[in-house]
Amino acid sequence: MRDFDLLALGELLLRLSPAGNERLVRGENFQKQVGGAELNVVSGSSLLGLRTGIISKLPANDIGRYVTNRVRFNGVSDDYLVYDEDKDARLGIYYYEYGAHPRKPNVVYDRKYTTINSVSPEDFPDSMYSAARCFHTTGITLALSKQARETAVEMIKRFKETGTIISFDVNFRANLWTGPEAKECVESILPYVDIFFCSEDTARLTFGKEGDVKSIMKSFAKDYPLSVVATTQRVVHSPKVHSFGSIVYDVKKDTFYQEKSYENIEVVDRIGSGDAYISGALYGLLKYDMDCEKAMVYGNATAAVKNTIPGDLPSSDLKEIDSIIKGHNATGRQSEMNR
Repeated sequence: MRDFDLLALGELLLRLSPAGNERLVRGENFQKQVGGAELNVVSGSSLLGLRTGIISKLPANDIGRYVTNRVRFNGVSDDYLVYDEDKDARLGIYYYEYGAHPRKPNVVYDRKYTTINSVSPEDFPDSMYSAARCFHTTGITLALSKQARETAVEMIKRFKETGTIISFDVNFRANLWTGPEAKECVESILPYVDIFFCSEDTARLTFGKEGDVKSIMKSFAKDYPLSVVATTQRVVHSPKVHSFGSIVYDVKKDTFYQEKSYENIEVVDRIGSGDAYISGALYGLLKYDMDCEKAMVYGNATAAVKNTIPGDLPSSDLKEIDSIIKGHNATGRQSEMNR
């Protein structure tokens, strides 16, 4: 019996946003929140009932303690948070401006020379590598710096050696590295990956894949020993109206799973919805013995609901998500309020 269902490695960020539709260039006040792709994933999975923890490095100051408190609030273990005592230690920041058609949402990053870039496998005990059923990280962590990349790759290998399931989300960010850099690095770790998340656009633009989306997903599984390949499908009608669905490929069964999309989602905040998808998908896989249909159903519902919630982090428990799934599959009239 391992202590955790899911552990994830990634940078924790401070998010600052002007209220409502105010602009970064003129607003006077910011709302303070915590985010980060991998934290978003383990937070969502924790809310659904998995035992999760985050692996990261924070500055040993009040901002670092604020982040730690938010980690704990979401039911995520801080057992593998380590702290940088250097007086110049700093936390990454990003500024997020909400969009309204035809103006797109806007992000400005301030994350260079941050504490996560000094993270090392030696910061953590050897026992960590046999503490979880599944280890997750993303291409964002690989792209942050040479040190972060080497640490992430080494952790993937160490977790794999202990029989841990490896989950990886490409999560390509063009402002962090180039497509060729991402392709070379990700392809070097894919032999260790069991569960692979990659959008159709990234597969085409970064990996040079051609054909329809299902052929692309199969090609990854043909080239690498993957067990599950998942891709999300988002249609942006406007900054505040999206549709969301996904396809999940069970490699062993050679079977694709897909359901009707969640249509015309009223978007409050799209940031973190892709991570929420992964949190639901991993819940379905880890709770139901790698059931790819459950992964699709819980992933889609969790992502759809996250779009309606402000901030990076999800806040939906299993009861709410099960209710959303039930409503999505219902026919006929439904009550417009829970009461």
